[in-house]
Amino acid sequence: MINLEENKKNAIAFYKMAYDGNLKIATEKYVGKNYTQHNPHVSDGKEGFVEYFERMQKEYSAKTIEFIRCIAEGDLVALHTHQIWPQNDQYVTMDFFRFDQRGKICEHWDAIQQIPKESANPNKMY
Repeated sequence: MINLEENKKNAIAFYKMAYDGNLKIATEKYVGKNYTQHNPHVSDGKEGFVEYFERMQKEYSAKTIEFIRCIAEGDLVALHTHQIWPQNDQYVTMDFFRFDQRGKICEHWDAIQQIPKESANPNKMY
């Protein structure tokens, strides 16, 4: 049976652990046997995810993430985040995780958009 609240909690914990550099623990604890990656900059499978985040950790160790929203439906969890990278580059991201029947992450999609310095309205993007 799918537990939406547990999947939401696990998606956030997984992404936070990965962001903080605890990649191997994050994948061991939260990722299923198979992991399909849809980001074209990241190789498929767990190893591709670990390699990508290891590189990001070296190149952008000062980055931060704030989880704005977490929405779950069926076997999917969506995370809406605000990220701040070096030189105060700011991004809004949407990450979608699919969970398998055992409650493990088995698939990932994402979209990222840099927050512009100027906006036509006063509303935040997150």
